[in-house]
Amino acid sequence: MELGKKIRALRFKAGLTQEQLAEKIGVVPQSVSKWENSVAMPDISSLPLLAEIFGISIDDLFDLSTEQRFNRIENRMDIEEELPQDVFWEYEEFLKSQLSSEQTKKRATELIAYLYWHRMETYAEKVRRYAKDAVRLHPDEKGCQWMLQKADGHAAWDWNISNHTHAIDFYRELVEKNPESRISYYYLLDNLIADHRAEEAEAVLDKLRCLNDTRPVINEVYRAHIALTRFDEKTADQIIEKLVENHSDDSACFFEAAQYYAEKCDYDKAIDYYERSFESGTRRPRFQDELMGIADIYQIKGDYRKVVETYDRIIDLLENEWGFTEEVELQQAKEKKAYFLSKI
Repeated sequence: MELGKKIRALRFKAGLTQEQLAEKIGVVPQSVSKWENSVAMPDISSLPLLAEIFGISIDDLFDLSTEQRFNRIENRMDIEEELPQDVFWEYEEFLKSQLSSEQTKKRATELIAYLYWHRMETYAEKVRRYAKDAVRLHPDEKGCQWMLQKADGHAAWDWNISNHTHAIDFYRELVEKNPESRISYYYLLDNLIADHRAEEAEAVLDKLRCLNDTRPVINEVYRAHIALTRFDEKTADQIIEKLVENHSDDSACFFEAAQYYAEKCDYDKAIDYYERSFESGTRRPRFQDELMGIADIYQIKGDYRKVVETYDRIIDLLENEWGFTEEVELQQAKEKKAYFLSKI
């Protein structure tokens, strides 16, 4: 239905004359007549008020397909750090309404998870800000330390808090029910290795190697990390160096080598491999992962000028390869650059 016809139908449903609707919006009755006859379109500033008067969302004024509404929700969350409460409720209601349809259930489930994660990150940032202020004011008190730990991912000393048993059980069940799902093995291995459960990780890796679409390079990377969990650094180094030697044109291999050496705190090697990965990658636009790793290493080393230079590269990448102008990632990169500039 055209917008003009939609406005007319909604006006009739609300029991309003053209004059009454015009008065509520603050326009002349002729404007409403022109809208309804498709002679003119409402000004964009009138749309929120029209939606409020009719008790609907702005999206409901237009005949958007379900997929278009999904895309608008996703795009808005990509761009905005915080959604207004009424918008959050509107999106939540719409996405829940799509969960009962087999055609839309997958996409709706993904987006409602993203919606709640988006809200969680919004409030986690507030927790981080105020908890840090509280800790600075009273550094000898533990009051807000646990909140900061949860919101900012700080290390926890207590093993019963820091272990990944629940994640391991979830992914083990997922692997058992979906034995051909390669990515589920990866997440299971990640959590087993994080908890130094080397024997179990080795058994999972053996199963992963048997899959038809297994990736030999990644399998060897996991073998190196399992060796590290056994504190066999010599064997782990040999695996990584042999891997790089045999795949000297593989940017993904360079990236995994960088990750490995960064975890070992061999920062110079890590930066070298991050740079090789970033420069040798053929896909465009490139991801910012390598540059983020380099920035983190320079932060660890206390070289804030290099951190700022790296964030300049990240901003350039986001603007010129990704075409970002307002997206959250770009704003965050600019904020971090400003923060590290203040530390020089």
